[in-house]
Parts: sequence; structure tokens; C-alpha cells
Amino acid sequence: MPATNQSSAHALGLGLDAGGTQTRWALADADGSLRAEGHVSGFSGLLLNDPAGRIALAQISHQLAAAVLSHGRPSRAIAGVTGLSERPQARQMEDLLSQALGLPPSAIRCGGDMDIAYRAAFKPGEGYLLYAGTGSIAAFVDEQGQLQRAGGRGGLLGDEGSGYWIAREALAAVWRGEDENPGGWQDSALARALFDAIGGHEWSTSRAFVYGADRGAIGRLALAVAEAARQGDAQALALLERAGRELARPLLALLKRYGRRPVAAAGRALQLHPMIAQGLRQALPEGLELRIVHLEPHKSAAIHAAQGSSQ
Repeated sequence: MPATNQSSAHALGLGLDAGGTQTRWALADADGSLRAEGHVSGFSGLLLNDPAGRIALAQISHQLAAAVLSHGRPSRAIAGVTGLSERPQARQMEDLLSQALGLPPSAIRCGGDMDIAYRAAFKPGEGYLLYAGTGSIAAFVDEQGQLQRAGGRGGLLGDEGSGYWIAREALAAVWRGEDENPGGWQDSALARALFDAIGGHEWSTSRAFVYGADRGAIGRLALAVAEAARQGDAQALALLERAGRELARPLLALLKRYGRRPVAAAGRALQLHPMIAQGLRQALPEGLELRIVHLEPHKSAAIHAAQGSSQ
């Protein structure tokens, strides 16, 4: 750990969990005491791929720094960032956070968001983590500390069962229905909930939203699907049950590759409606241990950072 003007007993660690919807942060002491937490705009490692994205990342980094430094200056930070899988990208992210937080790059460790999430649920080699938020992925950190994964390939190639997938499938189904029965949306709780959320029932409104909004905003439409399901809409209930079955696919792939182990499932998509967990359980092998958990990886990362661990 780099030298700081804080004693090790009082050093603060910063933990970050950056996703497509928001970036959660926490400051903690080495004894595990939480000093502060909050959230700022979401970001992804994919933003490093173009100049406009890097400008946005720099702006969010300074927004983050302003929020964090008002509570205390960390001596070390551990960040899990969605879309960050290669070490050269991680170094770029570390440099951005270093400039914003006023820390040397050596005091910041960036990696994928699933790595810190897994370690909030299991020790290496213990089990499988399914995470379903805006996107979806299954992860396993093996006994050697290497992250193994299945799924998590984004909205175009995968992320089945995620909030984004649920929203996309729901809107697609509603508009297929409109092709067959124009105006039928008025009799569909699902269609009404979706159109209320995006601000209108015209195709031009849906088109502008889907092709103009960011991934996180589209993913939040899953809340409207869940609301329709709570009203008893059969189409919404069936879609959410199917989302659970789709979430099982990457877990089944890891089970085939690495053998039977307990499963922890987390993420905001799983909290939308009980039908998702029901579909997931039905698609997994009988008797397999499955826990639906609420993880706070930003907090566990903050404690590891305060203790001088790179996880």
C-alpha cells in the first residue's frame, strides 16, 4: 500500500461497483466499519473505446470524487467495472480514477464487476454466482483465483433474462401484437405499463426511446413489466417466468464445465417479481442449492481496500 498521511489503523478504503445503471461506492475502515456510501452515474469499460466515451468517464470520475472526498480521502481503492475485461483497459481506468481522486495509480485496482461481486458471495472455488441486473452473467472464481464466466455478452448477443432483455422482449411482443391487432394495446396491462413509462403509445415514441436511450434506461422498463405482472397480466407473468429459465442457461454451462456447486443469485432483475426466481429454480437440476441473495460488493471491496488487499 502506498504511503499516506493516515495511519494504517485509520486508513480508508474505497470500493466501487460500476454498472450500466449506476455506480455504487462505499468508504470503510479496515475493521469493517462503513464511513459513507452513495451512488453516482453508471459507466462501463466500453466507454474507453472512443474519445466521447473517455470524456464521459472523466466527468463521472470527477463526480464520484466530489461525492467521496466530502466524507474522507481513501488511501486505496478497489473498483469493479462492467465491461472491463482486459488489463490495458483496467490501467486506463485506474489512471482516470487516480487523476480524479488524487491517488497514485498503484493505490487503485480496477477489474471486472463480477470479480468483486463473486468475492462478496463466496470464497474462490466455493460456488457459482448468477448476477442479473441491466445485463446478466454467471461467474466462478476457481481455486487459483481466476475468474471463469458464462454469458454476459451484452444486449445484442446475450444477457438473456436481464432487465434489458425483459424490456426488449416485452416491447417486441407488444408491437407484434399491434401488427396483428392495431389498438389492442389498450386492453393489455403490459402494453399500457410500457407505454406509460416511455411517454406514449405511438410507434415513433417507442422507436425514439429504444434507439435513442442508453442501455440502463431501457433496462429500467423491466419495472413496468413487473408492475403489469403484479396486476395479473398473463403475458407479463409468462415473460418473467421465461426470464428465469433463460438466466439458468449460463449456470448450466458452468455446472457442465466445473461440476456441481451451490449457486447464489443476485441483482435487481431477480427482485422484480417472484416468477423470475420460480423459472430459475425449475430450470436448474433438482436438489441444487440456490440462494437468492442481496449483495453489496461495493462495501466488501471497500473493506478489502482499507485492509490493503487486492482481493
